[in-house]
Amino acid sequence: MKGSQISYLWRDPDAGRGFNTGVSLHSHTNRSKETLDFVVKIISSDGFWGHLFQWLEEIHSKHAVVKLDYKNAYWTPPLTPRLAFDLERRQIETKLQRSALVSITDHDNIEAPQLLRTVASARHIPVSVEWTTPFGGDQSFHLGIHNLPSAQGAQWMRTFEEFTAKPSNARLTELLSALHALPNVLIVFNHPMWDLYEIGSARHALRVEEFMQQNGDFIHAMELNGLRHWNENRVVRALAARWNKLLISGGDRHGLEPNGNVNLTHATSFNEFVHEIRNEGRSHVLFMPQYAQPWKHRIMQSTLDAVRDYPDFPEGSRRWDERVYHPDPQGIPQAVSALWPTGHAPLMLRLSIQFVRMMGRAPFSGSLRLAWNESRQLHFALGEGEAV
Repeated sequence: MKGSQISYLWRDPDAGRGFNTGVSLHSHTNRSKETLDFVVKIISSDGFWGHLFQWLEEIHSKHAVVKLDYKNAYWTPPLTPRLAFDLERRQIETKLQRSALVSITDHDNIEAPQLLRTVASARHIPVSVEWTTPFGGDQSFHLGIHNLPSAQGAQWMRTFEEFTAKPSNARLTELLSALHALPNVLIVFNHPMWDLYEIGSARHALRVEEFMQQNGDFIHAMELNGLRHWNENRVVRALAARWNKLLISGGDRHGLEPNGNVNLTHATSFNEFVHEIRNEGRSHVLFMPQYAQPWKHRIMQSTLDAVRDYPDFPEGSRRWDERVYHPDPQGIPQAVSALWPTGHAPLMLRLSIQFVRMMGRAPFSGSLRLAWNESRQLHFALGEGEAV
């Protein structure tokens, strides 16, 4: 059937029947860099911890020798490329009993798929990236660029970097047109209605319209994001219908929970899957059971995954202070463990991590889960029966 279809595994346990493959799109490894601002936002979302943290931060700002730079500090997700690939593959093979295709899209980085191509079980993984694309002077969009020609991947990354250093809307259209001309490349507008850079919802919506007016011919699908809220994905569904675009899955996994949605396909290779989307105009998005859990609780769990310690992980990924980076006196990002001896990071940074960890422990996590329950998640649907 042509067009976009949406299924929910908790409603239809046999949703995968008749399909050959499940496709995991848009997930992250420890090659992605994520701003440390997220820790402050998570703490601030809770009244008690938020007020306590603000009070301690005021004391720290007056008396501390080291001034923390949350905006230029960053963290990397805990999973190595191999662990991330195995997590996504295992979910599809065990829960759907189908073969798996996995496309990892780190932020502006293709190291993960390049490394995985040296592993026998992952040698066919596509070279993909989540490209942070400046637009309009006050905004950036995230585009999933899947299945770049492997021999041209490094050159495309240099091209993206050059564009970021000197962006222009006209040049962006040229680049997207060139990507579109590659028949096996899939271009996805990731979480298009997420005002990630906080320019205001109205202004963000205007930028989305401008972007689609200029570049809509080169966008192959819009993402229903497996880590964004039901309400936002409903708006994306309406947006895709208005622009006559397919909907596609994209889990956006950063932690240890596998992607909250996948695509079901008759394809047996990623090239065939791209052909199914681009040329046949067919996409079947399947939401996994974890997506039905309260959204804020899932965000908290993903955050906890980022700040936990993992003694069994490969060296360099085990402790939070090996995965969190802060500018040194020269402004060069360094692992916290390299800047300060283990256990001697600035007090407020250690407290930030401990606050988030405590919010995830009983009895706090149970009370948060109850407080964040969202009236049965809008009946677990994206409004397929509604007019758009």
